[in-house]
Amino acid sequence: MNEALIGAIVARLERDEPSLAKAFAASAAEVGVRYVAIDDLLPAEWAEQVASKFPQPHQMRLMDSFRERKHTSKDFDAFDPLMKDITFALQDERVVRVVERITGIAQQVPDPSLYAGGLSAMTRGHFLGPHIDNSHEGSRRLYRTLNLLYYVTPGWQRERGGHLELWDTAVRRNVVIESRFNRLALMETTPTSWHSVCPVVGEGVRRCVSNYYFSPQSPTGRPYFNVTSFSARPEQPWLRLLARADGLARNALRKLVPGGLGKRDVYEGPKA
Repeated sequence: MNEALIGAIVARLERDEPSLAKAFAASAAEVGVRYVAIDDLLPAEWAEQVASKFPQPHQMRLMDSFRERKHTSKDFDAFDPLMKDITFALQDERVVRVVERITGIAQQVPDPSLYAGGLSAMTRGHFLGPHIDNSHEGSRRLYRTLNLLYYVTPGWQRERGGHLELWDTAVRRNVVIESRFNRLALMETTPTSWHSVCPVVGEGVRRCVSNYYFSPQSPTGRPYFNVTSFSARPEQPWLRLLARADGLARNALRKLVPGGLGKRDVYEGPKA
């Protein structure tokens, strides 16, 4: 199935490659974060199969803090093989090369270790606060450059919430990319690419397959480093202050202790 998935993804991306590249570049004018959404990534019946094999929330790890609330996992041995196939199909070199052409981001490298990828499931009340991602993978040799987020909940509607939001640098104004079934969202990762998932308010499970690409080239053209740093929504000023203090403390500790302080100082799970 993996080769068939790869072929279908490459064919879909190449079909609209010029218009996708144009949309990705033009999106920078909205809030400063480039993105593009590709609908109908897979044949509908294949996407339905992915949805049907997706693990249930109780089979996954619950992440629960003021920053986020959702279930995540990258323990593919515990799930149907299709989960591993769809995740790693998006890391195939043929897919990476097309994505490079669409985004104009060179020397992209997928993440077979899933340092920051995998599966996520969100139900009513779950959310992901506004944040910027870790600047690097675990070795700090490669910069994170791109998020690839594949949504697989049939019939998911806008009124249910759980949608990707991209914010301006002040985290005051956003654009919303709906978590539509069989949609792949590409968004760049930079020191100012603030993004979030708005709270889920409807019934059902919002499912996402997350992948991240890296590169030896800095997205800004200069060296930088940061851990995952959270803010809060504009209507949450006190939480925004708490998140800022939390981020500054974890960033300082991470710089002082390059090996990290365990799992608490850097977030490694699938995030959007």
